[in-house]
Amino acid sequence: MKCPYCDYSGTKVLDSRAANENKSIRRRRECEKCQKRFTTFEMVEETPLIVIKKDGSREEFNREKMLRGLIRACEKRPVSVERLEMIVSEVEKQIRTTAHAEVDSREIGEIVMSELYPVDEVAYIRFASVYRQFKDIDMFMKELTELLSKHQAGGEATKL
Repeated sequence: MKCPYCDYSGTKVLDSRAANENKSIRRRRECEKCQKRFTTFEMVEETPLIVIKKDGSREEFNREKMLRGLIRACEKRPVSVERLEMIVSEVEKQIRTTAHAEVDSREIGEIVMSELYPVDEVAYIRFASVYRQFKDIDMFMKELTELLSKHQAGGEATKL
């Protein structure tokens, strides 16, 4: 590791600790020549995750894009941004554990919906209406009917 001050390549590690939810290591270093201190971060290099869109095009997975969609679906609903960030993290974790470099956007959408349903049913319907691109009221009613039957099968009172 080169010193950022004098370019000398000899440094010693003074302190190491986990950072970013144990996804990286923060190291406090000292140059053996000029004795100045600096911090470095070491993290696992993740392979890029490619999303195959409905039209066949490909783009890199984007957490922020997913979060924006969830925020829109949860607008004026009692769901915190922290909870939505947890959903995004869970979805990313699930798709990364498949060990595939490419994942279909439909698969991601289904995972998002399975994570969103227990959090807020109205947000689930909103997300589903955009994700599934309901063409008419019949498609929307079919989804709503399926949701109601799942809900009633669970023995809960319908809140929709």
